[in-house]
Amino acid sequence: MGEQLSFKVLGPLAVTAGDAGVPLGGARQRTILALLLLTPGRVVSVDTMVDTVWSSNPPPTARTQVAICVAALRKVFKGAGVSEDVIVTAHPGYVLNTRDHVIDSLRFAELVQSAEQHSKEGEFPDAAHAYARALDLWRGPAFAGVGGEPVEDEAGRLEEHRLNAYDDSILVHLELGQHQELIPGLAAMVREHPLRERTRHHLMLAQYRSGRRADAMETYRDAHSRFIDELGIEPGPDLKELHDAILRDDPSLAPAPVVVERRPAASQPVAGAGPALAVPSELPPDVPAFTGRIEELAALQSLVAGAGEGSASTIGLITGAAGIGKSGLAMRWAFRAAEYFPDGQLFADLRGYDEHHEPVPAHDVLSRFLRSLGVPGEQIPDDLEERVALYRSVLTDRSVLIVLDNARAYAQVRPLLPGGGRCCVLVTSRDQMEELVTWPSQARVHLGLLSEPEAVELLTAIVGERRIAAAPDDVVRLVELCDRLPLALRIAGARLASKPHWTAKYLANRLTDERRRLDELSQGESQIRASLALSYKYLSEDAARLLRRLGLLDVPDFTAWVGAALLNKEVLDAELLIEDLVDAQFLEVVSVDVTGQLRYRLHSLVRLYARECARKEEAEPDRTAAVTRFLRTLLTIAEEADRRESASTGTGVHSAVQRRRIDSELLEELLAAPLEWYETERLALVASVRQAARLGLADLAWDLTVSASFFFGTRSYTDDYRRCSEEALEAARASGDLRGQGAMLFALGCIELVHNQMDESFTYLADSVRLYEEAGEDHGRAVALRSLGQTARARDQLDEAMGYFTEALRILREVGDVHTECHTLHNIAETELVAGRPDSALTYALEAVRLAEGLGSDTRNLAQALYRLGMVHLALDELADAEKEFLRAVRIVKEKSDGVGLAFTLLGLGEARLRRGNAQQAETTLADALEVAEECHSPLAAGRVRLVLAEVSRSQGRTEEACEHLRHAKEMLAEVGALIWVRRAEKALAELVG
Repeated sequence: MGEQLSFKVLGPLAVTAGDAGVPLGGARQRTILALLLLTPGRVVSVDTMVDTVWSSNPPPTARTQVAICVAALRKVFKGAGVSEDVIVTAHPGYVLNTRDHVIDSLRFAELVQSAEQHSKEGEFPDAAHAYARALDLWRGPAFAGVGGEPVEDEAGRLEEHRLNAYDDSILVHLELGQHQELIPGLAAMVREHPLRERTRHHLMLAQYRSGRRADAMETYRDAHSRFIDELGIEPGPDLKELHDAILRDDPSLAPAPVVVERRPAASQPVAGAGPALAVPSELPPDVPAFTGRIEELAALQSLVAGAGEGSASTIGLITGAAGIGKSGLAMRWAFRAAEYFPDGQLFADLRGYDEHHEPVPAHDVLSRFLRSLGVPGEQIPDDLEERVALYRSVLTDRSVLIVLDNARAYAQVRPLLPGGGRCCVLVTSRDQMEELVTWPSQARVHLGLLSEPEAVELLTAIVGERRIAAAPDDVVRLVELCDRLPLALRIAGARLASKPHWTAKYLANRLTDERRRLDELSQGESQIRASLALSYKYLSEDAARLLRRLGLLDVPDFTAWVGAALLNKEVLDAELLIEDLVDAQFLEVVSVDVTGQLRYRLHSLVRLYARECARKEEAEPDRTAAVTRFLRTLLTIAEEADRRESASTGTGVHSAVQRRRIDSELLEELLAAPLEWYETERLALVASVRQAARLGLADLAWDLTVSASFFFGTRSYTDDYRRCSEEALEAARASGDLRGQGAMLFALGCIELVHNQMDESFTYLADSVRLYEEAGEDHGRAVALRSLGQTARARDQLDEAMGYFTEALRILREVGDVHTECHTLHNIAETELVAGRPDSALTYALEAVRLAEGLGSDTRNLAQALYRLGMVHLALDELADAEKEFLRAVRIVKEKSDGVGLAFTLLGLGEARLRRGNAQQAETTLADALEVAEECHSPLAAGRVRLVLAEVSRSQGRTEEACEHLRHAKEMLAEVGALIWVRRAEKALAELVG
């Protein structure tokens, strides 16, 4: 069956195959898939699909368009590696075949059913785990972003099931005695659903059991007020009874004791050790205001799944960055698990990352542990190996929990591991301790950042619900500025709690200043800077230098070649240092990108610390040189990617900045699919252009923008293209770089041209031509003249357009730019066609295709030339030839993911089929073109498609439908100032209503 699909409806509709997302297309395709997912394995009629997609006003082609959407979905599923049809035709519609595939809503139902069964049998930890897994499947409102009455009804039903599961899970946690930690989440849920009595009942009970009797009364008073004001009724009997029971401190409200099967404590003394051994209880106080980490706690619970059975010890390892909450999680779980270890709990802070102390040696820890276990001091040997042997002998046949906090390395931990028995060791460390992988029974938990709701919940627990609820947007900004890092959040919360006159907005504003953020979060005993410094001082010299220089970059994430450029080393050497930084928890592995490279990320607080260290420890010339090497390397890759994909739309101008060499094998690996490399690096590239401009490296800023221009245009990243062009232009102006100014003015002119802002486009391009002329840059001037001709043609200035094109063609032939010569030729062909000279247009179009084919097949330039040739064949009534050229162009633009290009080529193909007498086939093709144009937000393409759809409707006698198409076309084309096509729409409309 091939790849397994995972359908996700508990949030925005999504489909994945393995770890990769499956593109679902536009709104219609998503709605149709959603309908099929409502009843998997059952037929959904086409009529139902039509009614849902178009409500009460379906077009005549609705059934055809449904078939198109289903075909598109089948195609993407096959493209994802599924060998059999997922959507099967079955009269009177279609059925979703989910055999061997997964739907998260069905998985949710299975997990809830399992949780309910565990709860009935009194297996509350297992029930809590199952509920947590079920609720974690939710990523937002069910079917978010998909409309239609049946889908919305099902979304409402699923939401009710979610709320019921949440309430049931709270009951389980109450049974487990977790009253205090439930309160922040329950309070947030009550705010979201204030009239949900069951949730409010749970909140009141949790508050009462946590000693917050007044809060429980306030929760009831709020309910009473809301119910009277909004519903005109009082709260129900359950809430009233709980209120009365709280008032009289009814003993029945006390929590039932958690029953855990315990073995009797060991009482036999070790030979020669004297009296029976003690039962230590050394766990430090639990962490206050602990929030989240439900999955991690569940994973650790596997350590005690077999407590009291068998004779194997277990070991758990909690890893994560400084301040991520490793110790807090260890303490929370240890207190929950203590009942499973009747022979005691040992604890040691190994101080592996302590600024003021050396790590605690195992020799000392063993002495204390043995004394805690009842061994007299005079019987504890001095030799380390003898202490280890005695320690392991004492633990034989005993069940003890041993928590080793802040371990620096496995060498610290190894002597403290039991040799047998039924013990459990829980270690926290920033080190991955690969040596523990071979331990027969283990649990490894790596902590990431808190989720946004968990971070807000933590702040709420520290500061108080009223102050946090008063400014939700400011609180969200505050938690993001704290990186959702527990240590930073606790520091921020403590500052707010100690300063009642401060608001969340005030503190967030103080943290916004990057120069002060580490200072603000390094107050009192808990300090972010000091916490990071402890790990930093143990790095090797090269690893520390790499961390500092990574902090200088503005990129959101990166691959190994970036580290190589910063250090001026080979990539393999940089990879080893990067892994050192990952092991030290300074870097996070984000993903494996489409080029097969691991991508890494610095969190913002780590970046600020690294940048701070760089400024203290490295001279400014060294810092600038490192960033410049990175930018030069990025330019090398980007320019090569652009060259491989298409040089036809570039400016013909690049800077003289020296490129940095990159290994040819790595380059081949990165650029196997150039556009996909650009897609992966898009955010990093935009950030790098802005950083280069800010640093005054104008040539790098504008050359990077030039090298990315084809990608920006093809994938319609207009905002990115405009932002880069504007910032690079300012940098070029500041440095007096005429060529750079010309290149960026050209880029801005092309952006306005694509978006049909012809007056603005003409101004930018005319300025570009002028500056290129001042700089003596003929090549750039020719390319700008070509685009100036396109603008003039769009303004209906055909003679001026031919003048610009002719001058551009002359220069391009002199400088030998065949790519842009080809592009200019097919633009001349289009201009001749608009002027009513199709025979002349054919000569230019054929020459353009000949040149494009000589430059290599499957390029965007060839697709454009084929499109123009197809339009000429249409004008000459050579319809079979037109259809052939359009089909060739369609294949190319689909492979390039060029949405606007696809809309236009499908438009030409539909028109050719219409004129060949294939009205039904033409209508299907044009409906597809219209959907693509609307998805790409191209009013010009959509308007022109509607002009031809009007012809189809008119030929079928559907006059009113034709008029509707023309009215829409006129509006869209007027919106972008396409006056020639507006007049055509007006003329056709006049003939119809005539």
